Amino acid sequence: VLARMGGEPLGAAPGEAWEHGRFSAPYLRDSLLAAGATVETLESAGFWANLPRLYDAVRLTLLGALGAPLVMCHISHVYETGASLYFTVVTPQDADPVAQWERAKTAVNAAIVEAGGTITHHHGVGRDHREAYAAELGPVGAAVLQAVKARLDPAGILNPGVLVPQSGGGI
Repeated sequence: VLARMGGEPLGAAPGEAWEHGRFSAPYLRDSLLAAGATVETLESAGFWANLPRLYDAVRLTLLGALGAPLVMCHISHVYETGASLYFTVVTPQDADPVAQWERAKTAVNAAIVEAGGTITHHHGVGRDHREAYAAELGPVGAAVLQAVKARLDPAGILNPGVLVPQSGGGI
């Protein structure tokens, strides 16, 4: 399929280059943090036809929330129906970098849902994505997950408050 669309084999060199440098990124991140930069990643996934819209929504939201960040993106996983977009963001830290990223991430989560992407991919949902995941699922989807959780974990001991919010706390 790729050859029919004009794709050409690149050989082993790109994969070998990635393998050689794959553990360098955390060290670069630490140096950037020490120099006053915020370095974060986020992911989404969507159908092939929607990826340009999803990419633009995330990128434009990050630019609006952070001023002039460096926004990089690669496709981390591919499927027959779509792919995962994995973003890396570098921006100058403000006085409260944690709050700075939380504001940006909240805006991006809403943009992902609005653009028809999924709020999460291979890293799971967790507390950072819970509200946006519930918005993505809608009331019926959230109710289904709540019913499954209630049935399989009636004592509420597995990941309390992590998956989907509900009145009186998350499930």
